[in-house]
Amino acid sequence: MVGYIEPIAALNMWNNVKPRQITLKIIHGIRNDCVQRRVSVGLWRNKTQSYHHRPISYNTSLFAIRQYSTSGPPWRILFFGTDDFAVESLKLLTSNRGSNERIVESLEVVTLSSDVPVKRFADQNQLPVHTWPPADFDGQFDVGVVVSFGCLLKERLINQFPYGILNVHPSLLPRWRGPAPVFHTILHGDAITGVTIMQIHPWRFDVGPVLHQETYRVPQNCTADQLGATLATKGAHLLIDTLKTLPERIANRREQSQIGATLAPKINTSMSWMVWEEQTCDQIDRLFRAIGSRIPLRTIWMGKTIKLLDFVGKCHISLSGQGSEPIPGSVSYLKGSNTLAVCCKDGWVGFKAVLLKKRLSAADFYNGYLHQSLMSQMSHQPQECLFLSNKDRTEARQKGENSGTQQHILPRCVPQRP
Repeated sequence: MVGYIEPIAALNMWNNVKPRQITLKIIHGIRNDCVQRRVSVGLWRNKTQSYHHRPISYNTSLFAIRQYSTSGPPWRILFFGTDDFAVESLKLLTSNRGSNERIVESLEVVTLSSDVPVKRFADQNQLPVHTWPPADFDGQFDVGVVVSFGCLLKERLINQFPYGILNVHPSLLPRWRGPAPVFHTILHGDAITGVTIMQIHPWRFDVGPVLHQETYRVPQNCTADQLGATLATKGAHLLIDTLKTLPERIANRREQSQIGATLAPKINTSMSWMVWEEQTCDQIDRLFRAIGSRIPLRTIWMGKTIKLLDFVGKCHISLSGQGSEPIPGSVSYLKGSNTLAVCCKDGWVGFKAVLLKKRLSAADFYNGYLHQSLMSQMSHQPQECLFLSNKDRTEARQKGENSGTQQHILPRCVPQRP
């Protein structure tokens, strides 16, 4: 609806201008009214062209203006999410409905299955839940919010939201695009990270324009779980802050640079294999803090997979008088601290427990397995005393007993240390 025009002014306008000018004035009045309401044709068309890299249809633009005349909050929001990281944003949106800020008018949820944290939270708080893929939402919502959802959204779905679909991403995009940014932040030793609020692109993950960012200094010795929990909370608050001034944020959005763009693929079990001769103490420390709570670090011992538990960091060991220098994979039992120390590229790292057939403390593993191997160190099976890298497994089998003739490079168990 256009702004109100005084009857006399309207009559004068009709009497003093030509029909073409009248038409232009009417169009100009409609445009000004839409600009005041922050849903102008220009805003919608520019947003969509920049975001999707293709023009939006004329009918879609008019539909958006006709159906969504709101100039700001409270918003009708459809939330897409799955895990605990997403729950933090959903929790804050839910609590906001009854607050004085009035940023959220209505809130509904889309999730992937019935057995995820977002679904459980929605049920506990009586939020309407839709299954994926969702139905047609034309005219029902103003803006969508995606947090840790894992599915690409099609352009047709995105275009049903006049203000697009926002994403809470736990990194400073364009660094660490992908499903596991927090893990890669820890794994690569980043000192600074943060959260990004961006608009969803229909064809690729994490490449849309940035609406808001906040930096965060990564605490020393922080794990991926700890960092993820912190960024989930910060991301939720940054989302609310973005929604408060969403039209202005969209108007001032910033396209991502390709400079500094990195990928953060999913973590998997292949990342957990130790390569003792290549990995430093710091690299092993970061690997454990990144994935250790979900995927235990692994190595090979006597042809079997052994999982390394309860990492304690770098160990300081003196081996003076022990003969030849230990090679990567050599194992020492530290009785005083009940720790298994393993030699890597530039030192020793310690573990308090291992998982073989069952969980064993360092003392149990030493007394039940490692001590016997130490006693037979000079026998025909010297590799019984060594934690092998996965890539060495085939090579070790091929060498067999022949490796026993090369005494100066024999893998060895290091005797018990006090």
